[in-house]
Formats: sequence, structure tokens, C-alpha cells
Amino acid sequence: MYRDVDQLLSDMRALQGQLEEFFDDARVRFQYSIEDGKVRFSREVKELQRRYRTSTLRYLLQADLASIITAPVIYAMIAPLLLIDMSFTCYQHICFRAYGVPRVRRRDYLVIDRHRLGYLNAIEKINCTYCGYGNGVVAYAREIISRTEQYWCPIRHAQHVNGAHDRYPYFFDYGDAGGWQGGITEKRRQLQAEATTVTKNTSPGAGPDQGNS
Repeated sequence: MYRDVDQLLSDMRALQGQLEEFFDDARVRFQYSIEDGKVRFSREVKELQRRYRTSTLRYLLQADLASIITAPVIYAMIAPLLLIDMSFTCYQHICFRAYGVPRVRRRDYLVIDRHRLGYLNAIEKINCTYCGYGNGVVAYAREIISRTEQYWCPIRHAQHVNGAHDRYPYFFDYGDAGGWQGGITEKRRQLQAEATTVTKNTSPGAGPDQGNS
């Protein structure tokens, strides 16, 4: 790994940490806490949030025609999402156990908590739950695939890849035959050594002491 790439990734992680701190500041500004994985609001905040809630009936009456027409199409995607969720869970429990690769913790990616917001009506809560589930399933499956890629083919592409996963920068350069032949075993060892309890801010794939959620 080139030194300048390591420095760049280190700077990116530092910026991500600053972004997470910015998100944490919202807990103070909007007066909520997280206890045992659940969001807690004070009674005063809950009452204030309810004042901003649009009734379900009014929400439906004000809905535009395009939203009503496309709603069945949007919610029909629950079928493939459920299939992805179940199939990837089965896949990693079978294959990752065989490879000795740490399994991805599903609960780290499927975060469902926006239904607790008092300013959302019933339909909005359903919408937010659905979006949270859908994006969580995709992120969960992506991490499983990225670990599979590190195990079997940790080689960067010749062309630019938009939105590459966190492990990708640590893969071998395209065309680096010597690195591939001499380092593939070490890449697998690093993956097998990862602990599933390490926070997401660490850089996966970089070494045995660096892991992911």
C-alpha cells in the first residue's frame, strides 16, 4: 500500500468521525437520548412534536396523483428486498462459516427507529420504516458481498468505480500479478482475523487489527 493512499484514507476516516460528531450534536439540539438501543424523548418534546403532525386523512387528501399511482410499485419492492435479506443471511451463515470469515451483524445495518418520531403520521411512519429497511438490507448485503470479494478476488478494477465499498482501496492494483500471488493468502487471513464488534469508523481489510461492524 502506498503511503499517500494510506494518508488519504486516514484523512477520510477523520472526516467521517467529524461528521458522526455533527450527527451526535443533534441529540442535544433535539433533546433525545438512546437507551438500550431505543430512542427516548422527554414528555415535553413528544408533545411539541405532535403539534407538527399532519393527520393521516389530511395527508391522504393532499397527496399528489403521481404518489398515489406509484405507491403500489414502490411497495411491491418489499418482495425482492425480503428475498435478498433472507438469501444473504443464509449465504453468509453457510459460506462464511466454511471460510472462517466473521459474519456480518444484521442489526448493525437494519436500523428502524424513525417511527418513534411524534411529528410523523401513520403513513409517514410506514414510509420511513420501509425506506429504512430497504436501505439497511442493501447495506447489509453489500458488506457481505465485499467480504466475499476480499476473500476471493481482492483486485481493483482498471476503470473507475463509483461508490466503491470501504474494502476496495486495500485491494491489489489491477495488473499487480506479484502482489496477487504473494498476498492473496494474507488478505484472507486479515479478513478472518477481523472482529465483528469493531465500529464502522475503522477501515476494513487494512490489517488484522482493523475491522468492521
